[in-house]
Amino acid sequence: MILALTIAVLVGGAVYLIQQRGLVHIVLGMMSFGHGVNLTLLATGVYSYRGEAFPSRVPFEEMSDPLPQAFVLTAVVISMATSTILLTMAAMGANDDTNVVEPVDDNTVDHAFSTLGRDSQNREILSRSDEHMHALRRGTPPAAHENPASAVADGAEGRRDQDNDKNEEA
Repeated sequence: MILALTIAVLVGGAVYLIQQRGLVHIVLGMMSFGHGVNLTLLATGVYSYRGEAFPSRVPFEEMSDPLPQAFVLTAVVISMATSTILLTMAAMGANDDTNVVEPVDDNTVDHAFSTLGRDSQNREILSRSDEHMHALRRGTPPAAHENPASAVADGAEGRRDQDNDKNEEA
């Protein structure tokens, strides 16, 4: 009875976690579901219908069936490897391209950097701020934007303005 309740709790918790949003919840739900299935396989290791393959000193009633144990061992190894891969993907994917970048204003439908992740946007902001500082040191007016972050948000407009400034200097 306790084994059946444990299986029910594991499978019920797995269904709840799988329905949640987020890759980590889904991975934990799949792991929990796998443990419930493994316990089910161990519970089905009924030996009454199988004959004894090799006679031994242990009475037949005290033997356990090795086949479900072999299945469970294989399933544990496979689920551990799968869980490791999925959790690694979740950890690596959380840093890039998982957040939607909202437009700066409602008139902007899409800008050039909307598909870039946070790391790429941060690099772009830093490079634009370096250009901004070099322009201030030279005494030339900076590109169309005072704020380097707004240049990144406006995307192509900032690049067009810089190209126009370069053409005017030449």
